[in-house]
Amino acid sequence: MSVLILAVAVAALRLSQATLTRTGDATDDIPGPSYVAAIYEHKVILNPEPHVPLSRSDALEHMMRNLEVYERQALRAAEQGAQIIVFPEDGIHGFNFSRLSISGYLETIPDPLTEDWNPCTEPHRHTSTEVLQRLSCMARRHRLYLVANMASVQPCPLNSSLDLDPACPPDGRWQFNTNAVFKSDGSLVARYHKHNLYFEKAFDAPPRLEVVTFDTPFAGKFGVLTCFDILFHDPAVRLLDQGVRQMVYPTAWMNQLPLLAAVQFQRAFSLGANVTLLAANIRADSLGMTGSGVFTPDAATYHHARAGDPEEGRLLVVRVPVLDTDWLATENRAAGQARGGTVEAGSPVPPSGQEVDSGFCRLGSQQCQGEHLPHSPSPSPPSPFTTSMMYDPFSFLLLRGSEGKLTVCDGPLCCHLQYQRSPLGGNAELYALGAFAGIHTVNGRYAVQVCALVRCSGSEASSCGQEVEEAESRLDFVLEGKFRTRHVYPSVLGSGMVLEQPNRVETTPDGRVTMAHSGMTVGLVTACLYGRVYDQD
Repeated sequence: MSVLILAVAVAALRLSQATLTRTGDATDDIPGPSYVAAIYEHKVILNPEPHVPLSRSDALEHMMRNLEVYERQALRAAEQGAQIIVFPEDGIHGFNFSRLSISGYLETIPDPLTEDWNPCTEPHRHTSTEVLQRLSCMARRHRLYLVANMASVQPCPLNSSLDLDPACPPDGRWQFNTNAVFKSDGSLVARYHKHNLYFEKAFDAPPRLEVVTFDTPFAGKFGVLTCFDILFHDPAVRLLDQGVRQMVYPTAWMNQLPLLAAVQFQRAFSLGANVTLLAANIRADSLGMTGSGVFTPDAATYHHARAGDPEEGRLLVVRVPVLDTDWLATENRAAGQARGGTVEAGSPVPPSGQEVDSGFCRLGSQQCQGEHLPHSPSPSPPSPFTTSMMYDPFSFLLLRGSEGKLTVCDGPLCCHLQYQRSPLGGNAELYALGAFAGIHTVNGRYAVQVCALVRCSGSEASSCGQEVEEAESRLDFVLEGKFRTRHVYPSVLGSGMVLEQPNRVETTPDGRVTMAHSGMTVGLVTACLYGRVYDQD
């Protein structure tokens, strides 16, 4: 991931004042099959001059310094019972390379679908594969499934004008941002080339879309994504459409509040897609890169570091439930046969919070007259205004008083809010309800429909939509919108980068999504329903 493009935008980012590692709902008493997953947020050792080409030996020396850290963390994870570990994007080589200067870092990775290879036990089958060998032996030594991101190369035909591949770059090779997955015996089991590049001049997008999965004996199938991929239909939704409910996710993500902080959207994707996400981010303070976790539909264990924290990285090891329904069905059948009977296949875990009654109700329904909700609208209807949030022109309405009901629209999207506000903070903090439906065009182009309740950074309306990490006001709320997409990702972000689990998230067949939450543990920074309208990209 190239980061120079956003250097100016990120310069104003206010990082958390304290290292944050939090565990959501308890995961020790998981009913049914489970496994132990580890992710490592790595404080990458960078090449100080990434635009200067290095020899292969110098590039290897640099990469081995990062791999030494990986080795220690793999050992620690294995000692805690981990069965799979995920390392971050760019964690071995770093970033900001040119197409030429990354040459010394590249290795050719054979396709595991056409060739069985264990780099640790067969190191001489392919030349210049020292990184693959090190990773393979790491997985084998510690008996771990291991996911690592690295730079790879693949020649493409340029022999004559007759067989010229129109996708082949002029230098006759593809250079890929690649995830390599190893089994616990060291065998290479999966290879995925990142599809959605983010200003990565060193790399090519693969000429054909790859939808990559791998199977494990302890939890069934996992899908593979990298960083920016999580925002796009291909391959993320294609994996979901195949029934994949467990994903490994190396990333090098810059936090961008108020809607796209790393742990915020990792949590949102897990909830909205109803999947487990094993997310490993890079740690690079100067670029606002931190935020990793293990997210299931019902629990979250995550880490968000502060600027200047001297720690070299953070290992999280978490027991999580198996969500692969095919694997569960096989296990259940085996258990039933062992008992001399049959067992029906388990159904998918329901979306988080659906069984929880928060005391709120659907906007506009007769039930919405209960004691938990305001009986009258705000004293004076606020006037809508437009200001930029995440580089998009959101339509906003300010919240007035300690309770109320608001509706704000942007084109076809109308966002509704009911709220009650605690007296903490003296109600001095300014909040606004925002709506945006359109094409996001800065640092990527994609269509969104967003309903968001945000704390403004100051006392003026023009400050709404700016980056904020701290808040004192605690709000009970129901946030609702009617979206023209079924892919809506909910999040509640609290003060100091604390994630709150919504009490209730409901979706109706006509596209109406309702998120309700009450009893916040900290002040509210953002409550968001982030809809992706993939067919308008």
